[in-house]
Amino acid sequence: MNQTDTEQKIVILGAGPTGLGAAYRLQELGYRNWAIYERNNYVGGLATSFVDDAGFTYDIGGHVMFSHYPYFDDLVDKLLGDNYTEIMREAWVWIMDRFVPYPFQNNISYLPKEIVLECVLGLIEAQKNPDALKRAQNFDDLIDAQFGAGIAKYFMKPYNFKVWAHPVSHMSRDWLGERVAMPNLERILGNIILDKADKGWGPNNKFKYPLYGGTGGLYQPFVKYIRDHLHLDKTAVTIDQHAKQIHFSDGEIVDYDLLLSTMPLDLLVTRLDNPPDTVRDAIKGLHHSSGLIVGVGIQRPCPSEKCWLYFPEDHAPFYRVTYLSNYSPYIVPDPDNNFLLLSETSYSPHKEEDKATIIDRVIEGFLNTGLIEPADLDRIETTYLIDVDYSYPVPTLDRNAALGTIQPYLSDHQIYSRGRFGAWQYEIGNMDHSVMQGVEWVNRWLLNEPEVTWNDFSHHAAPVNGTIHGTLGHGQITSRRYPYSVKTANGYVD
Repeated sequence: MNQTDTEQKIVILGAGPTGLGAAYRLQELGYRNWAIYERNNYVGGLATSFVDDAGFTYDIGGHVMFSHYPYFDDLVDKLLGDNYTEIMREAWVWIMDRFVPYPFQNNISYLPKEIVLECVLGLIEAQKNPDALKRAQNFDDLIDAQFGAGIAKYFMKPYNFKVWAHPVSHMSRDWLGERVAMPNLERILGNIILDKADKGWGPNNKFKYPLYGGTGGLYQPFVKYIRDHLHLDKTAVTIDQHAKQIHFSDGEIVDYDLLLSTMPLDLLVTRLDNPPDTVRDAIKGLHHSSGLIVGVGIQRPCPSEKCWLYFPEDHAPFYRVTYLSNYSPYIVPDPDNNFLLLSETSYSPHKEEDKATIIDRVIEGFLNTGLIEPADLDRIETTYLIDVDYSYPVPTLDRNAALGTIQPYLSDHQIYSRGRFGAWQYEIGNMDHSVMQGVEWVNRWLLNEPEVTWNDFSHHAAPVNGTIHGTLGHGQITSRRYPYSVKTANGYVD
């Protein structure tokens, strides 16, 4: 009897980091009865990179490769070989017409003295009232209780709205972990008095980056290990959880015993065959932001050694800009005479953005913040727009209840939703987390090992009351014509 006759058929939907991690692990363990399907004609999902006709390489946002897992570290070493650079993080905040080292709260000494005083007094007042931290019901409350009124006013609240495109009062307080540096009053006062820059915080102060191919240079090498099981240009339109069949847009029907889905969880539910109303209604508790990624290639040497910058103020549409050409000389066609800026702007029903003018508004923002000089307008060689419909899964107050309703129903029907948008948990949405969700899911089924990364919210199941509404509009600027390309990242994979 052939081995595949006795193995359960495992199907993976999505060849992003999670799907690729699962696929790699299956072949590594010698399992044979599996297949992976990807709706795009490339692998990598949101970790894909694109090259335009001018020879500039664009990531889908500013990716930083760091790890919590020895397995992921070893896998990166195997996939990249010598094809990587190591970069010391240099991250800054542009605020009040000056650069402030990241994290902002540790470096408020760079601000005008009256603002420094306001931030320190606010922090002192917050720390005099520890009960406020215990009573915090949402991220907005937590910011006030943890950082004080000054830091909240000038950075934490405006920046987080620009990132998430959702009011911070709609977000929970239980997702932060290592994502946000919590303030230490003694450390902050020491930095102020000693006039000391505090740049070392964070898990990614040194990171690897592929030498060739952008971030996608890490994920393309997966293909040689899984090519015999990989199917591209395959869009799942219906999933019959009762018959255990996937219907694809080209008419093919595929049977499965176990299904690992990495498509956005809300889309997965809409593709199911007549799920219960409670499950269908629960997707109202899943909120996400979308993103407009704009790359601008300029014909002159890079004027800075910085890695990336944060922008909390409203004189620029973007919340972050990466000097992507500082990550690898092969990002641009001529590293001695080109540099590439990559900006990220979020949008949602709460924060609308005009896609038709975003390139012009980004370039105007570069001028407003001093990233480029007026003469650079005539040096722009190329621009590139990537419209990402699923950018961040937002940890809203109603998220855990939604996950507690949807995920148990799926697992009862041998469907397992993992990944950045499959799990819908931003706190485990880094590339290493995403790959390891796929690896650990395979280990669960083949080695009877627990999934240690994915969080099971089944105990949070509760009625979901519906979506949160509201919009915030932005103005437009007069259009200026630049050479450009547009790419849509559909976000159906992790």
